[in-house]
Amino acid sequence: MRKLMFGKKSPRLDYRTLMFTNYLTPEIAPPPPAFDNLITVYNKTKISDPTKLYPMLGNDRLGDCTIAGMAHARTVYAGLIGQKSIPTECTVTKLYKKLTGGPDTGLVELDVLNYWRQNSFSGEKILAYAKISDITNHVHVKQAIQLFGGLYLGFNVQENCLSDFGNHIPWTPGKLLNEGHAIFATSYDPDFITVLTWGNTQKGDWKWWDECVDEAYVILPMEAKNPSFCPGFDFQQLEEDLTIVSK
Repeated sequence: MRKLMFGKKSPRLDYRTLMFTNYLTPEIAPPPPAFDNLITVYNKTKISDPTKLYPMLGNDRLGDCTIAGMAHARTVYAGLIGQKSIPTECTVTKLYKKLTGGPDTGLVELDVLNYWRQNSFSGEKILAYAKISDITNHVHVKQAIQLFGGLYLGFNVQENCLSDFGNHIPWTPGKLLNEGHAIFATSYDPDFITVLTWGNTQKGDWKWWDECVDEAYVILPMEAKNPSFCPGFDFQQLEEDLTIVSK
């Protein structure tokens, strides 16, 4: 199996980070038992091979998973509206080295999100992002994936992470290694959550999620400006709050 790299640094806490739960209104519907954004992306792009839509993007030689995860998110958002947007490896690695200053040191997810909010990546900025404050609140996790196309997240790498990925075995909890990895979650069902990483899809069970994931963020793409994009989410209030905390 080809070499696979990690590269997510430990989460950085910032009191200004907006919390997803603060913007859920009573009108928001409970999430369905299962939901898969990839089905919509595959149907609308006419591409059903995840290795073509979500390539490695240099994460087999650099610890650029935080940028690769961002690129996979961009591909999902575009695909949900029938557009094809697959950032190149050159684009991903160039931005990674820009944000690290050159060395292959890995990055903090908050730094990547703040960059994307302020700068265009693959032709688009994002409007905002909000943190899932309680990772074990599976209702919020499922609502975020269903309503916003996915979750940008990071986890503490467990033993057998690489071998399970190579053997197409769902991730389960294990002894934690001194490594962090950034991925993008797109789908869930009662037993598993599906993520994009290392040029393919990977499943993890909900016990893995609860024990290994240490940060997760809802990203609001430009399409979120449309009031019908996510009924039950108070985007106007989030925009107002974002203006305050950004000063």
